[in-house]
Amino acid sequence: MLRRLYGWVLHWARTPYGTWALFALAFCESSFFPIPPDVLLIALSVVLPKKSLRYALICSGGSLLGGCFGYFIGWQFMASVGDAIIRFYGLIDKYEYIRQLYMLYDAWTVGIAGFTPIPYKVFTITAGAFRINFVVFLVASAISRSARFFLIGGLIYLFGPKLQSFIERYFNALAVAFVILLILGFVAIRYLIP
Repeated sequence: MLRRLYGWVLHWARTPYGTWALFALAFCESSFFPIPPDVLLIALSVVLPKKSLRYALICSGGSLLGGCFGYFIGWQFMASVGDAIIRFYGLIDKYEYIRQLYMLYDAWTVGIAGFTPIPYKVFTITAGAFRINFVVFLVASAISRSARFFLIGGLIYLFGPKLQSFIERYFNALAVAFVILLILGFVAIRYLIP
């Protein structure tokens, strides 16, 4: 099943809609959707390594705009929409602690959430709810999300064909590792944050 999904995702790289799908996935993931755009970024970049930096830019742009949308949700619609999203991820009891993180570390909180497997959308929504300085939020998001996606795109640009054969050979193990990292990101927020 994972191989079929991988093939389907790779199919987007051969259609005129691949970049739009990447932008949309990056946008949605930064504000409410659980699947990170890295999967499609990798798939598109592996098929066309020379365009991997372009894909990283598109992914970064979609993610940044999606983060702004998440901020807007928290700022204007926390009670009606934002709480439901935070509750969906099982993090409503961490809400006050996340506020403390923002008060202590400000931009670093957004930067770490933007670069790591920690669910970025939770931090975009809470940044708006806590009225974090929007310019600080925007700069930290732009740096962290771009660093994450350009790291992926840059590696594929440099090692494209070798990386593609590696991914195809070890796809099942890599898929499992990716899912584990994603789950660990949610667990880190849920259980490691007091």
